[in-house]
Amino acid sequence: MSLFQNKDIALAFSKYLRAGNAAAVWLDYRRSLLRRRVIINNYPPAVMIEPTNICNLHCPLCPSGNNSLKRARGAMSYELFCTIVDEIYRKVGMLILWNQGEPFLNPAFIDMIRYASNKDLYTMTSTNASLELDCEAIVQSGLNKIIISMDGVSEATYNQYRVNGNYNLVLENMKSLVKAKRDFSKSKPLIVWQFIIMRQNEHEIEQVKRMAKDIGVDKLDFKTVQIYTRDDLHFLPTDHHLSRYMAEEKHFELKTRLLNRCRRLWTQPVINWDGELSICCYDKDLSFRIGNISENSFAALWQGPAMNRIRRQILQNRAKYEICRNCGEGIVQKLRL
Repeated sequence: MSLFQNKDIALAFSKYLRAGNAAAVWLDYRRSLLRRRVIINNYPPAVMIEPTNICNLHCPLCPSGNNSLKRARGAMSYELFCTIVDEIYRKVGMLILWNQGEPFLNPAFIDMIRYASNKDLYTMTSTNASLELDCEAIVQSGLNKIIISMDGVSEATYNQYRVNGNYNLVLENMKSLVKAKRDFSKSKPLIVWQFIIMRQNEHEIEQVKRMAKDIGVDKLDFKTVQIYTRDDLHFLPTDHHLSRYMAEEKHFELKTRLLNRCRRLWTQPVINWDGELSICCYDKDLSFRIGNISENSFAALWQGPAMNRIRRQILQNRAKYEICRNCGEGIVQKLRL
């Protein structure tokens, strides 16, 4: 009998394997930077898995919401999810369960969380919470962290960006999650209210602090907004300290210099809903095709020639790629206010 056929032994060993793997990955990355050549011999410590790229909202800066996403729409099957988890769980420690789309629109999503939690994986997700949520099931699923995106204290402000959203339903879901944690005496999931700072809501910062405290969420995160074209400049806050960009009337650029490095290519790939491996969450349209998990093992793709070619190019000239020129890697995306 294989050692790992015993679940308890497998989970115990996996904790040591994950810690060792994470340390080894970091060393691979540092050595790659030092030698300016790709060194990758291990699994990433975290994997982002896209439950679906379908969304119920029409947020103007989101490729899924504004219908600019070029990939086919769909939802990951429970069977594919389990296949992925079964291959990676001994070395990977964290699953980031979102990308494009609203995760809870996948009817198997809570079952996916349960499956991953039973493998002792740290699981986190992000939701607009503008749909009916089974908050008790979420709390009992084993989910470690849930981020709720709500960018307005008032309904009028909220509706300016979360187009087709339901302000009152989001508040109700937030309160229900807090209540369910209390009712079941659970310490998780960590409930995080994420507030993206834009021009229309920057005046509500102090109000949202009070509101988050009153509701009882565990944490309030302020995030800078990402824009794509000069037509989006009106979303940037008037206070430039609250933005990741330097902006003029018709021009914007990131405040920090783009370096020829990217730790995400060593630490956090994305698996889209259909099994396609993506280099990172900024490659929203799968411009860089690595391969499909349904046709190849994760390890073969992760350490394969297609992925290593991109790593090598990033070490030489990251600014060559458009998605990298507007990437938040290495800059402050979350603010302490």
